Amino acid sequence: MHKSSGRRRWRRLAFALLLLLAVVAVLIWFFPARWALAWLTPRLHGARFAQVSGTLWQGEAGELRLVDGRLLGSAQWQVSRRVLWSPQPLRLQVRGAEFAFDGTVQRNGDSVAWDQVHLRANLALWRPRQAPGLGLPRGEWDMQVDHAVLQAGWPLQAAWHARWSNAGLLTHGSSVTLGTIELRGSAQAGVIDAHAADDGGGPLQLVGNLRLTPLGWWLDARLRARADDPALHHWLATLGQPDADGAIHVHRVGGLAAMGAATPAPAASATVPAGTKDKR
Repeated sequence: MHKSSGRRRWRRLAFALLLLLAVVAVLIWFFPARWALAWLTPRLHGARFAQVSGTLWQGEAGELRLVDGRLLGSAQWQVSRRVLWSPQPLRLQVRGAEFAFDGTVQRNGDSVAWDQVHLRANLALWRPRQAPGLGLPRGEWDMQVDHAVLQAGWPLQAAWHARWSNAGLLTHGSSVTLGTIELRGSAQAGVIDAHAADDGGGPLQLVGNLRLTPLGWWLDARLRARADDPALHHWLATLGQPDADGAIHVHRVGGLAAMGAATPAPAASATVPAGTKDKR
């Protein structure tokens, strides 16, 4: 009698445990995205999701706003449930009138990998930081990142290209029109190399190379106005004295490079893009 009663007790306990595990599994499988907001919000650095629906694994938000309240657009995300036991990429899409983003991100230990990222932004909305002496960037930024590995926010490996359309600078109340600028960049072992050139038909002729390391940076560029634009000529004059051909040669260094603690590798030779005439 006692053995039979003990078996029934263990069976009820086993059934209760199985039922509890089943409920937990179903809850995890269909975990509502809005329930996860309380846990995710502190990790978003001030960004806020609103009008959230779907699950933690595949959901959407009607609004994604930055810490200052600016609306970026609606957001969607997808991640495999296998992330519970192994690293998996998260795909994030943001669609807005002035901002769009599509790409995948995956954390591996202390590094973060981004793949197939497409970013489009109106720089007036994004409000990029003003470069000293250059002005506030204006125009449309369209960028494709094929692959990038970041550690503590710094690219260890990267390959990307970008197009800056309707490029301009806002300086002390005046607007400087630059045209369209193409940029390409890569990173290897934490050393970033970037090349910029105009598209051959805008008001500014430009070719330049930039190198960045955690210790310093080097910039070499050649700029010349194609158009008779007083604002453009005035801005170029702030960068240096023109040569006999009217071109401005800019060479800048910063960080430890400015103190002579490091020597930059030879920059790639500057070439004038097809369609432009360089009267040297």
